[in-house]
Amino acid sequence: MKSVALTAFPRTLKRRAGAKKLRSSSRVPAVIYGRLNPPQDLEFNLKDFKDVIQHAASEIVLLDLSVEGDPKPKRLALVQEIQHHVLTRKLLHVDLHEVAEDEKVVVQVPVEPIGEAIGVKTGGGTLEHVLFKLKVRALPKDLPEVLSADVSLLEIGKAIHIGEMKAPPGVEILGDKNIPVLSVAAPLSEAEEAAALESATAPAGEVEMLKEKKEEGVEGEPAKEGVEGEPAKEGEKAPAKGAEKGAAAPAAKGAAPAGKGTAPAGKEAAAPAAPAGKGAHKKPKK
Repeated sequence: MKSVALTAFPRTLKRRAGAKKLRSSSRVPAVIYGRLNPPQDLEFNLKDFKDVIQHAASEIVLLDLSVEGDPKPKRLALVQEIQHHVLTRKLLHVDLHEVAEDEKVVVQVPVEPIGEAIGVKTGGGTLEHVLFKLKVRALPKDLPEVLSADVSLLEIGKAIHIGEMKAPPGVEILGDKNIPVLSVAAPLSEAEEAAALESATAPAGEVEMLKEKKEEGVEGEPAKEGVEGEPAKEGEKAPAKGAEKGAAAPAAKGAAPAGKGTAPAGKEAAAPAAPAGKGAHKKPKK
C-alpha cells in the first residue's frame, strides 16, 4: 500500500464544545495513538482529508503524516476509523494508528468479487457475500487496499473459502480456512418464497393479536368492579345485586321500629287481665 502525504495540526480545542467549534470552521478532530508514542489530539483541514479518502479504494489508508510543530518530521499512520453522522453522513472524527515501517500490523481488508458467477448467469442463482472483510497481517507497505476473488467459475451450491483466497506477496490472510467467503445459492422456489414472505409477516400478526387481547381486557375491567369476586355478565348482575342490597337495607331499618311498637302493645293487652284475676278471688260482701 502506498502512503499518502498529509499535514496535521496539534488540537487545542478539546471536549465536545471544542470539537463542535472545529467542525464549524471546516476542521476535522482526530487522535493518533500507538505503541511508539503517547496518544495525541490532532486536527485536519476538512478538504485535504476528504481528498485523500475519496481517491482511496477503501477507508484503509496509510498516511505519511507530518504534524506541525512536532519534533518528528514524519509519522507513519493507518486510518483506523472514520466516524460519520448517522443522518447527514458529515465527517465527525478520525482515529489514526501509528505504525512502524518494519513491524507487521493486522487490519481488516474488504473483499471484492471479480466476474459473474456461472451459477448466477446460467442457473439463476444468487451470489452471496458471507464475509465482506478479512483479517490480514503484513508490513504497512505490503498491505492491500482490497482482496480480489474470481467468482466466474462458481456454480450453484459452491463457495470460495478463506483457505482458497489468494493473498498478495508478503500478506497473510488470517482466520479459519474452512469458512466460506463467497457462495452461490440456488434460486428459491415459489413455495419457499411464499414461506419466506409468511415468516416475514408473522411478527406483525402476533402484535395485532396481542393488541386485541389487551383491548378486550380493558373493556372487561369496569364490569368486574360492580361485583365482588364474581365476573359480571354484560353489566346485568352488578346492578341487580346493588338493587337488592338497597331494598334490603330499608326493610331492615323499617323492621326495627315495628318491633319496638309491638312490645308496648303486648304489655297493654296483659295489663287489664291482672285486675280481673284479683277480683275473682275476693269474697262477696254480705
